[in-house]
Amino acid sequence: MRVEIWSDIACPWCYVGKARFEKALAAFPHREQVEVVHRSFELDPGHPKGDVQPVITMLTAKYGMSEAQAQAGEDNLGAQAAAEGLDYRTRDRDHGNTFDMHRLLHLAKEHGRQDALTQILYRANFAEERSVFSEGDERLVELAVEAGLDADRVRAVLADPDAYADEVRADEREAARLGANGVPFFVLDRAYGVSGAQPAEVFTNALTQAWGERSPLTLVDQGDAQACGPDGCAVPQRG
Repeated sequence: MRVEIWSDIACPWCYVGKARFEKALAAFPHREQVEVVHRSFELDPGHPKGDVQPVITMLTAKYGMSEAQAQAGEDNLGAQAAAEGLDYRTRDRDHGNTFDMHRLLHLAKEHGRQDALTQILYRANFAEERSVFSEGDERLVELAVEAGLDADRVRAVLADPDAYADEVRADEREAARLGANGVPFFVLDRAYGVSGAQPAEVFTNALTQAWGERSPLTLVDQGDAQACGPDGCAVPQRG
């Protein structure tokens, strides 16, 4: 079974939702038969690269709330994260464009390191003092190397704005086609969708239902066609 997760590194509910999903997945009896794929979704795709601002400033401008309301929201998110065992800085975080991070996540996918880099980027953005936005490409190189990627390859991708850009845009088009207008958005076997950072119990139920309702493979009778198996290949005997 495949679970696809559309998310953005700038999305705090994606950070919390990933932890809740993984709690459910860890207890799922068929865990080893579940493939998890992370898909790209930019919450603010038009945000200029290099334009970095405090999260509170971004929230007040984007949603028309007061600084006190924005800070209260961050405090609530900090409490929600702590309940999942996650660190979360409720003060002095910043916000910027995440397109390069998504491109690196597609590079990481090719090397089997996508989930590791996703978690490292979340931790760096939400829990660490150093910014993932204002320190330039070398900060992203450092984090990608921590996830197991080659530094020179990462630098080459960051230096080429077209590298993996099509893959990011394809993910975003697919999200729109599936009706996702917010993240996190979880799709199980392209049959079930879960929107938002739901409690772990919701993910448990979704995994169980999706697993139980998978369609068995229907074989078309092809007669005595030859095939190869663990014991070798059937070779027709000459008369």
